[in-house]
Amino acid sequence: MITPQPKPPEVNYSPVIEAQVAGVVDFFETLTPQSIPVLGKLYDARARFKDPFNDVQGLGAIEKIFEHMFVALISPRFVVTGRVVQGNQCFLTWEFRFCFRNFKQGTEQVILGASHLVFSPQGRVTLHRDYWDAAEELYEKLPLVGGLMRWLKKRANS
Repeated sequence: MITPQPKPPEVNYSPVIEAQVAGVVDFFETLTPQSIPVLGKLYDARARFKDPFNDVQGLGAIEKIFEHMFVALISPRFVVTGRVVQGNQCFLTWEFRFCFRNFKQGTEQVILGASHLVFSPQGRVTLHRDYWDAAEELYEKLPLVGGLMRWLKKRANS
């Protein structure tokens, strides 16, 4: 006889978290160099940000990452394609669209990724962790490194 699986516990969705998630999504989809200071309304002063290239703590350090993004790239923008909110956490899937300044100018690049966000009881982001494959999504698109990465990938799969 098969024992029925217990139901997963019901999650109490906080209206504060739901509103903050909507605010974070709106912020990233409309991000400009001038809107970066708005992070202070969404993120805790001691928030941590981690991605394949950065691991920083504090609002000022996080702001610098996004400021640098606008210096290093042409027309960077995020398109949020999905979201899952549970308790005080959120998982967003996104497309990061941009053009390189010094390589394939005018050709839009797309990186697919996801973000795990954890919110404080006050609704501010305390952890922002981005997940994306730097090898596939970025390195393979670069001239010299790209050829090497594709060759390594081919060798690993044979």
